[in-house]
Amino acid sequence: MIQVDLEEERKEILKRYRKLLRLAKPLLKAGDAKIIKKAFNVSNDAHKEMRRKSGEPYIYHPLEVALVCVEEIGLGPTSIVAALLHDVVEDTEWELEDIEREFGHKVMQIIDGLTKISGVFDYGSSQQAENFRKMLLTLSDDVRVILIKIADRLNNMRTLSSMPRHKQLKIASETMYLYAPLAHRLGLYTIKSELEDLYLKYTDTDTYNFIIEKINETRLSRNKFIKTFIAPIEEELKAQGFNFSIKGRPKSVYSIYNKMKKQNIPFEEVYDLFAVRIIMDSDYDNEKADCWQVYSVVTDFYRPNPDRLRDWISTPRSNGYESLHTTVMSNTGQWVEVQIRTQRMDDIAERGYAAHWKYKDKEAATNKASPGLDDWITQVRTLLESNDGSAIEFMDDFRGNLFHDEVFVFTPKGDLKVMPFGSTALDFAFEIHTEVGAKCIGAKVNQKLVSINHKLKNGDQVEILTSNKQKPTEDWLNVVVTSRAKAKIKDALREEKKSSILDGKEIVQRKLKQMKLEFNSETVEQLRAYFETKTANEFYYKVGKGIIESTSIKSFKDFKDDKRQKSKSTLDIVKDESSFTKQIKSLKGPDHDQLLIGEDMDVVDYILAKCCNPIPGDDVFGFVTVNEGIKIHRTSCPNALELLSNHGNRVIKAKWTSQQEIAFLAGLRIVGTDRVGLINDVTKVISNELKVNMRSITVDSDAGIFEGTIKLYVHSTQHLEKLMGNLGKVDGVIKITRFDY
Repeated sequence: MIQVDLEEERKEILKRYRKLLRLAKPLLKAGDAKIIKKAFNVSNDAHKEMRRKSGEPYIYHPLEVALVCVEEIGLGPTSIVAALLHDVVEDTEWELEDIEREFGHKVMQIIDGLTKISGVFDYGSSQQAENFRKMLLTLSDDVRVILIKIADRLNNMRTLSSMPRHKQLKIASETMYLYAPLAHRLGLYTIKSELEDLYLKYTDTDTYNFIIEKINETRLSRNKFIKTFIAPIEEELKAQGFNFSIKGRPKSVYSIYNKMKKQNIPFEEVYDLFAVRIIMDSDYDNEKADCWQVYSVVTDFYRPNPDRLRDWISTPRSNGYESLHTTVMSNTGQWVEVQIRTQRMDDIAERGYAAHWKYKDKEAATNKASPGLDDWITQVRTLLESNDGSAIEFMDDFRGNLFHDEVFVFTPKGDLKVMPFGSTALDFAFEIHTEVGAKCIGAKVNQKLVSINHKLKNGDQVEILTSNKQKPTEDWLNVVVTSRAKAKIKDALREEKKSSILDGKEIVQRKLKQMKLEFNSETVEQLRAYFETKTANEFYYKVGKGIIESTSIKSFKDFKDDKRQKSKSTLDIVKDESSFTKQIKSLKGPDHDQLLIGEDMDVVDYILAKCCNPIPGDDVFGFVTVNEGIKIHRTSCPNALELLSNHGNRVIKAKWTSQQEIAFLAGLRIVGTDRVGLINDVTKVISNELKVNMRSITVDSDAGIFEGTIKLYVHSTQHLEKLMGNLGKVDGVIKITRFDY
């Protein structure tokens, strides 16, 4: 048993609390310190018997969350109080009414938004999604709920090492699926990068450690290079009288990993491993001119890549981000990204939404206020108000809108509209007005006639064409990407569906009357089953739309007459099937697959997921499906992020143990320089040396480059890695990678 030094813990708690007060001091008004002390005492007392998985006192967590709110986001006293108390209602005897009485309505509202929903959820629904929707409902009233939640999540990720493996996967995936992109959308770039890096650390530890090692190996040479690179720029900027600072920073581990994965290149070939940032002290009115002047100085010394200029000063990103980015060629033949911004812009880039509010009055006074963040809050409010589907459907819509890059397009009168990347002419129509969207038949983009599914590009000028005869259809949902357009189309379809259901119901009543059958719930249920529809309303809808012809309802009478006979036959088949299954199991014998599943690590039935084809040795998890039992997925499966984020409660531990040699299908992609006999050498290694059976081999050769894909049967990841190592030694083979198929 671990010995706990209570006196040392008490000193550490006070030390962290004093650090919080010291950092918060510039933000506090009279009386604020007193209310923060009260919140700390309440939280400390409420959590005094609780400990985290690591064994530390629980109070460390709310204190660290409050520190993130102050130090890394820049929030004020109300947020500090809410952060200190954020788990009190969920984990202790305190009720929301107690919080309101002691700390006021605003703090109570924030804590309500942060408190998880309790109770029983329908099978197939997602508690995580429901909690996320609940939290967002408070967003339009108080964005601090989300900011504190991000701080909470950051601390959870920083202390994830003490959690069991399956919990690490669930929390890390949920973070990557929702919270990292949400931090990005709110302009919290530093936090977003750390969340992404921590996700990689816990889901692909080997790759994370490899990149960290490589970054550390190149640190000295990188620092030397940056020093040489910035020397002439520094000298010239000083000569021109600028007050500035320059810093070089490596790209985040996750962004390097992403580039390696997307472009399928090794670490050494990631050309922009670091960026140089120039930050100036500049008057608000002169910011734009100063940034372009610094750009001119940089490009006097180094040649820019014209395709890599990003001007987010003239048109800031919709999360408030402003900066001028260019990529230039250094004297050593290396590309370097240079970011040019003012102190105000850097503050907003680092602290996001909180800093945006800090500068808002100044921006409004000079008519330069960026409406992006406020517009986004309005969009979220619209989405919340119009979404009455499942929480998972809501999350898909929310994510789809939240995390895209943007395109800047113009109305015929020259008004600028910022749309998500991939937006179509139909999205633009709904952005103008719901009625315009509902009647849209096409558009003129830069004076050329285009269809409603035409994708918009930066700088397009769009004029929408409408017709009173046009109506939204189901297909439109596949055309649009914005949540506004999707919500409005669903509203219109819902209204039309109601009308079709009423029409269908009338037709069914009339037909049953003609056939002298009673219109009641039993008859309708039999009709629903006969026409294989999920609900009575779906059946009415199909009749109303003419998908089920009214004349075919007459055939239902024959179905009723021989229903009893059918029931008897079905019963006989079920009996036969039951005995048949038993016979098969007795012939088949016990399973040899040794995959241990669940908390007790039992051997139970499972299915290997087709989306990622796991093999023994892969890092895997079990997922309890609605109809197919337990499915086993690789942690790197393309669907893992969504499954772990939306349905963490249905994820169970799974681990391979030593077993008999059973063959599993795996895929390899081989790239090399073409030569006579290469295929023969590759197949020799596979078939002769390691006695591996191949299912298929596809080879393509173009201009001396050989590319092939091979599907083969292996016993484990070790077996596959040995095979890949041997194939790598074949003369002419450059790269071998495993692929999912």
